[in-house]
Amino acid sequence: MASRPGLLTDWPWTPLGSFKYLVLTPLVIDGIYSYATMRDHDKLMVVALMMWRIVHSQVWISFARYQAAKGTKRIVNKSIEFDQVDRERTWDDQIIFNTLIFYLGKVLVLPTNTAPFWRLDGVVLIALLHAGPVEFFYYWFHRALHHHFLYSRYHSHHHSSIVTEPITSVVHPFAEHIVYTLILGIPLVTTLLCGTISMVSVFLYITYIDFMNNLGHCNFELIPKPFFSLFPPLKFFCYTPSFHSLHHTQFRTNYSLFMPMYDYIYGTNDKCSDSLYETSLEQEEEKTDAIHLTHLTSLDSIYHLRLGFASLSSHPLTSRCYLFLMRPFSLTLSFILTYFSPQTFVFERNRFGDLTLHSHLLPKFSSHYISQRHKERINKMIEAAILEAEKKGVRVMSLGLLNQGEELNGYGEMYVRKHPKLKIRIVDGSSLAAEVVVHSVPVGTREVLFRGQITKVARAIVSSLCQNGIKVLVLREEEHRMLAELLGGDCKENLVLTRNYSPTIWLVGDGLSKEEQKMAGKGTRFLPFSQFPPTKLRKDCFYHTTPAMIIPDSAQNIDSCENWLGRRVMSAWRVGGIVHALEGWEEHECGLHNSILNPPKVWEAALRNGFKPLVLPSLETKGFDNSY
Repeated sequence: MASRPGLLTDWPWTPLGSFKYLVLTPLVIDGIYSYATMRDHDKLMVVALMMWRIVHSQVWISFARYQAAKGTKRIVNKSIEFDQVDRERTWDDQIIFNTLIFYLGKVLVLPTNTAPFWRLDGVVLIALLHAGPVEFFYYWFHRALHHHFLYSRYHSHHHSSIVTEPITSVVHPFAEHIVYTLILGIPLVTTLLCGTISMVSVFLYITYIDFMNNLGHCNFELIPKPFFSLFPPLKFFCYTPSFHSLHHTQFRTNYSLFMPMYDYIYGTNDKCSDSLYETSLEQEEEKTDAIHLTHLTSLDSIYHLRLGFASLSSHPLTSRCYLFLMRPFSLTLSFILTYFSPQTFVFERNRFGDLTLHSHLLPKFSSHYISQRHKERINKMIEAAILEAEKKGVRVMSLGLLNQGEELNGYGEMYVRKHPKLKIRIVDGSSLAAEVVVHSVPVGTREVLFRGQITKVARAIVSSLCQNGIKVLVLREEEHRMLAELLGGDCKENLVLTRNYSPTIWLVGDGLSKEEQKMAGKGTRFLPFSQFPPTKLRKDCFYHTTPAMIIPDSAQNIDSCENWLGRRVMSAWRVGGIVHALEGWEEHECGLHNSILNPPKVWEAALRNGFKPLVLPSLETKGFDNSY
């Protein structure tokens, strides 16, 4: 929002929220009807153009975010945060607006005529009109927007993004887009009046505008030197990302749309344009200190990645009804990722003080980790990622989610045994995850109910609670036997086999059944110790998050959520790897019986580095009577 919002700042369909595409429903129905009854395909071509523009923009979004994660050829070395993602989630409003304009143009101007498929004279005329009137009018309108009256009411909304992304290019108030449409529509209206318009010329021109808009707002330089060295005058007819980036950092220079010639004519070109272009191309990938290796979970998690839908990834992973309509594409994309991606790849880059942390994705879904035939391939991919990180001098590799399963690789111990001279430290994060759960148990608790798969984290939690005098009630004999083997002396007395479901604190992991949840009393607090959260069946009970911590304010470039966790919250397993790197510990923390680090030490280090525990949900938050 601008600092002093002016008239027509909001889009007309803003109150519709996520249902804003409903305004296009009559258009789509009319287009299908016109084609079915009169074989008039022009209206359907308007819909096709809209879909193409959305796909085109999404490709740019994913590509730009992948490059930003790699950190090469960066222009502005600053971070993007949640406020920018929220501000730019309306990037597709201009596509809806333009689609309505094209549709009205077809209905009102060409009700019976059909535009030809191709006319060369129309394409040439559009190119000349763009280089002349369009670029000229845009330049002066853009300069006018930087006058304090218009800037504070409109254009400051766009300039709130110092670090730009492709979609930043179209994030403007509604009033600005009305004027942009009038200016950019000059070539199309002129060719229409001259009778030289064609479907190809419309598609080419709109695609050119979108392409240049997206290119200019990337925060990395991608136009190679030969492009200008072979024909130097091109610098006046094609801007670069670094050229336009200076406009977002200096504000009073480089006003041109796509052709910098008007900045050179009127003396508003930034004197640093050429030098910034050179230095941006020479920017090398920064050294990575730590890598967190995770994987896809559900089918919809493809879109939740930072490389996916920006607005989706900025909220906890939840099922969205409209993603069901994309299921065929989701299945195709998942097949390509699963069977044609031979290695892991980077998808996010964060900063913790002097520490550079990359998140890498192993392109497999949770279902693949259950399949025996996929396990060998997964292990090979993890091993290859570790060895590649070793070559690049990465200090720590933390294994997230199922990448550190006991049955898969023994909590990472397989790789350490196979490569005993590894300099990179493998961290499974179990020590911190266990401590997070232990410290989530309310002070004064005398007994807890344990139910779930016996994992490394579960063993550490039960051992710690029993040593602290808290009784751990276990429902199954096999679980009681496995846990009892870990305890010695008086601690065993605090591990009790029972059929009593009365404790109000439940420690739950994988394997918790629906029937067992129904046995819990009203107001029971479920504290998960598993990587994946339990299914929430009880509305009268409390479900804490999986082990996680709030990250410090100093953490930078945090604009996406991790799985089902909230904003600026990270899983304890991931935080464990970060803390390991921050502290410079030289030990591995992996393997079922080879966890050298002691959990309290890791917990204290996490707090010392600014990580904070999540607050346990209270009875008052749901309005329950505390006296039950």
